[in-house]
This record gives sequence, C-alpha cells and structure tokens, in this order.
Amino acid sequence: MSNNLEQVACDDLKAFERRLTEIIASSHPSARRWRVCLLIVSICTAVGAFYWLSDPSTAQVSFLESMWLHPIFSLSTLLMVLLFLVGVHRRVVAPSIIVNRTREVLFDFSMDCDDFGRLILKPRPASA
Repeated sequence: MSNNLEQVACDDLKAFERRLTEIIASSHPSARRWRVCLLIVSICTAVGAFYWLSDPSTAQVSFLESMWLHPIFSLSTLLMVLLFLVGVHRRVVAPSIIVNRTREVLFDFSMDCDDFGRLILKPRPASA
C-alpha cells in the first residue's frame, strides 16, 4: 500500500513538473516578442529625442509645434507610454515572475525549481 502511494506521489510530481515546464516554455516566445517590441520603440524614442534636442528650432517654437515637427519622437514617446500603461514591463519578465512565485510555494515543501521549471528536491529538515 505504501509503495502504491509513493508511486502516485511520484507520478503527481512528474505531471506537475511537466505542466510547469510547459507553462514556462510557452511564456518565453511571448516575452521575447514584447522585449523586441519594447527595444524597437526605445530605439525610435532615443533617436527621435536626439534629433528633437539637436534641432535649433526646438527652443524657438512652442512645445506642440516642436512635437509636430518631430513625428518620430512624438509617436514613439506616445507608444512607449501606452506600452507601459498596458503593462509591457510585466509581460517582458513574465517567465521570471512565474518561476519566482513557484519557488516561494515550493519552499514550504522542501523543493525548488530551476529557471526552466524542472523540480529540485531538497533534503527534508530534521524534525525535532
């Protein structure tokens, strides 16, 4: 009977590990796409800011007119703000958030996991 229970527990751990690795693996492509999107918008904002600040007419015209004269900077800055309002920063680090929260829960069971979701069994603490 005890051997049967151990086998069920082992099967459950294996199923949990498979599902965890599947969830983490499926979140990586999405996080990568968001990183690329954020990188492109950041580069456009930086390049636009350089041209906006180096333009001598920027100091002579109103702020709105200056923004109108530099559409790349204006649009990329607006897009950057919108991305952060939507929560792109959470989507970029989603795999590490999942791993860290899983580690917090597994700690109570004398377990851990690596960055890919594979379980690490730790020795049980000695009972007093």
